[in-house]
Amino acid sequence: MKAIITVVGKDKVGIIYGVTKILAESDVNVEDISQTILQDYFTMMMLVDLTNLSCDFNDLKIQLENLGEKMDLSIRIQREEIFNYMHTI
Repeated sequence: MKAIITVVGKDKVGIIYGVTKILAESDVNVEDISQTILQDYFTMMMLVDLTNLSCDFNDLKIQLENLGEKMDLSIRIQREEIFNYMHTI
């Protein structure tokens, strides 16, 4: 099972570290990552593998959302099939 994680907000030190720390602690593998900074705004999209996820998906979602609140970022995770369905015309 795979998921898409999106991160958007003002650029600051520690964004990638914070997200990947939560993923590593939950046994989630990052398969692909794209990030850029547009003026002062950080944007990142990640494709992750949830095959070995060591916690409940909703717990992972809450941890990422809590990090987003703490760092004043929008952090969202969606299962790949839902993401694909939402973006199919």
